[in-house]
Amino acid sequence: MTYGPFTDVCRAAGWQVTVLELTGVSDKSGFMERCVRALDLPDWFGRNWDALADTLGDPDWGPASPGRLLLVTGWRQYAKVRSDEWEIAQEVLESASGHYEEHDATLAVFLALGGSAELPADQPG
Repeated sequence: MTYGPFTDVCRAAGWQVTVLELTGVSDKSGFMERCVRALDLPDWFGRNWDALADTLGDPDWGPASPGRLLLVTGWRQYAKVRSDEWEIAQEVLESASGHYEEHDATLAVFLALGGSAELPADQPG
């Protein structure tokens, strides 16, 4: 699936593009299951925040040169209903993206705002 010119340009530049689709996720367990599938995490992955941080920081998982774009979509409802969990998820992703700078590779994490279907209920579509 393509997500527009942005992902097309990244792919053309040799980047690996991974989409973490979170539509319908309502708890940590659901978030972790989506990570397992989208990020092709190993069998030993423990499905907790520390395990996610360890795995994303492992050079064996990490982005090939020049990099990997992790496009997170459908996240707004999860962020709304589980704001504490979402804050931790963002911290883990941010930490992982900073880690690869020392390995001559880049992990870039982008949060897609999506279409009007993802707008919070208090905003007009």
